[in-house]
Amino acid sequence: MNDLLAAHCQRYSKDTLPLDKAKSTALLNDIPGWEISTDGNSISRSFQFKDYYQTIAFVNATAWISHEEDHHPELSVSYNQCAVVFSTHSIGGLSLNDFICAAKFNAVLWQK
Repeated sequence: MNDLLAAHCQRYSKDTLPLDKAKSTALLNDIPGWEISTDGNSISRSFQFKDYYQTIAFVNATAWISHEEDHHPELSVSYNQCAVVFSTHSIGGLSLNDFICAAKFNAVLWQK
């Protein structure tokens, strides 16, 4: 996971192929708690928190990461939960960017 944390997202052309299942599965080992969708086009994780304040603090921290990396997830936020879905829409599936940001989102939890 340290490689993912040190990496930064890059822009992909529309000609770039999404990661294949083997590569995605291998990278999944570096981001505990995340799952690959059944169609293989996205990864997701649901983060649980004690209260609304912690949930929004997480959302704000991840918004900063997303802005810095210029790679933005879909978020569903409730009182004590934030569900995150990453996919690289420009290539129609998963890219290394999705795993980089997932690793950085996981790291936010360990910063407490």
